[in-house]
Amino acid sequence: MDFQHSEKCLDYLGRVEVFIESKIEPYEADYLKNLHEADDPWQVQPWIEDLKAAAKSAGLWNLFLPDSKLGAGLSNTDYAPLAECMGRSLVAPEVFNCNAPDTGNMEVLYHYGSKDQQQRWLTPLLRGEIRSAFCMTEPGVASSDATNMQATAVVQGSEVVLNGRKWWSTGIGHPNCRVLIFMGLSDPSAARHQRHSMVLVPVETDGVSIERMLPVFGEYDAPFGHGEVSFSQVRLPAEHIIAGPGRGFEIAQGRLGPGRIHHCMRLIGAAEKALELTCQRALRRTAFGKPVASLGGNRERIAKARMAIEQARLLTLKTAWLIDRQGVAAARSEIAQIKALIPRLAQQIIDQAMQVHGAAGLSADTPLAALFAQARALRIADGPDEVHLASVAKQELKRYQ
Repeated sequence: MDFQHSEKCLDYLGRVEVFIESKIEPYEADYLKNLHEADDPWQVQPWIEDLKAAAKSAGLWNLFLPDSKLGAGLSNTDYAPLAECMGRSLVAPEVFNCNAPDTGNMEVLYHYGSKDQQQRWLTPLLRGEIRSAFCMTEPGVASSDATNMQATAVVQGSEVVLNGRKWWSTGIGHPNCRVLIFMGLSDPSAARHQRHSMVLVPVETDGVSIERMLPVFGEYDAPFGHGEVSFSQVRLPAEHIIAGPGRGFEIAQGRLGPGRIHHCMRLIGAAEKALELTCQRALRRTAFGKPVASLGGNRERIAKARMAIEQARLLTLKTAWLIDRQGVAAARSEIAQIKALIPRLAQQIIDQAMQVHGAAGLSADTPLAALFAQARALRIADGPDEVHLASVAKQELKRYQ
């Protein structure tokens, strides 16, 4: 495997790095402060919209999509270092229209949506005119096993009727959120993985109610947020079902593979940012007559963090390389490996950075607390660690049976 970046990748990477350094970082220093002081945090800060327009004009838009007509036309291997670069920032993914859950929802519509669905929802998402949310996890069941799902999407004549309650629907608090992808049980008598369907639900549809927004470590992650949403006799034309009834699990597997690797790419960038802040702080601060870098085993922690990041990056690149050449199914074990490994790794490195920063590391004066919450949440989101470890073990044991 040759992981030398292609010329196309290097061109985009250089431009993304310059854009972040020159246009995003000057604003980002005050991003969290402004968010906490805002009368209404559920609004997009004006400079973000300005930078989105600038990114689009610069051709740094929809970089995740491997279709050169709609995005940058980059492979997963070429996109990986760009996503890592974006992961160093709390807002860069949105600025480049590469933020979750919109990327995953756009890929669902790109691969499985009808022409009408694509025209109504994919086109404005690709333009960055609207945002979306994904409604799969439920409060009343162990959602690590998606076959537990109790929400229903029942076809009745020319309509599909939705009932149930979802939560941790990321992005539903955004003022531009216009469409939800709802997954529900359609036919309990069908084969286990052919019972569910995915349905496109306009947010303003009768029967859809955002019950509350859910905090992570006391913060609401505005303006995107994570919501609990109820669906009560929500009636939609059957044409809102994506790819037809019974294909929910098939679509979910197609969506979650790339989504998981994108999360891991960005988290490597977050770990890099945390290590950078650690080194800077450890060299500039002194205590007991020595630089903090020379106290309490910090040098060894820094060395181990560097080695761990390098290992994680190589495994992520291998996973991207496999997906590019053989598809998501061939990289199933590797996707599970990085999803179990990298959020935990990022959490540990960010935690060490917070310790070196002392009380400042817990505050909004640095991005560390927000990055930590992100890494910790991703040990649950898109499947908890235990599910991915079980998947790796299952596939490993198959080789010997």
